[in-house]
Amino acid sequence: MSKFYVVATPIGNMGDITLRAIETLKSVDLILCEDTRETKKILNKYEINKETMSYPSDDVAGADYKLGKNEKLDKIFKLLYDGKNVALVSDAGTPTISDPGSMLVSRIKEKFTNEEVQVIPIPGASAVIAALSASGMPIHEFTFLGFLPHKKGRETLFKEIAISERTMVFYESPHRILKTLASLVEFCPHKKVCVARELTKIYEEFKTGLPHEILEYFNKNPDKQRGEFTVIVS
Repeated sequence: MSKFYVVATPIGNMGDITLRAIETLKSVDLILCEDTRETKKILNKYEINKETMSYPSDDVAGADYKLGKNEKLDKIFKLLYDGKNVALVSDAGTPTISDPGSMLVSRIKEKFTNEEVQVIPIPGASAVIAALSASGMPIHEFTFLGFLPHKKGRETLFKEIAISERTMVFYESPHRILKTLASLVEFCPHKKVCVARELTKIYEEFKTGLPHEILEYFNKNPDKQRGEFTVIVS
């Protein structure tokens, strides 16, 4: 039986990787990456010398850009047919969570039976869980929205957030954080919001308040608009 590992990697601080993740990455025959260049940083730190390849997707990344989507899938399937073990990682955090690796896991489960290939999660860092754990918000129930749509359906989604009785959490980029906060001011001005920025990194920050207070803070501090954001709406 072959094993296909879904391995969580650090979301910022390089120390946030489990011993089991390191052991797994050292043991497999191939490591599939969102971007091989990003993954090499963690592999080099922990002296993991394994072959890497970017996900078989329509996007290209890393040094193996000459390989097409079908060629990559064929290579992965052949390795698994031959009894080899493969690991899947993302640039940061847990693969398949708002990540194109989810489609690859689906393809493998369609192609192989559980007796042929065992898909094994190696849990670890996740920005959404880290943000919720330190937010101080009610999190006995929450809905994770991933990345919000850029245009189509965006206003509808904010209307859903406004009427939701559950805590809502989503990711946002530095290019759209002000626009998102402005939408929260418009659609749910009285809901408590927590914005977690640059989790586990040197400039990690949590900012909590009403939407207009959070928007004012980030407008006054342009340097705080950089980085990766997790937004929680109570």
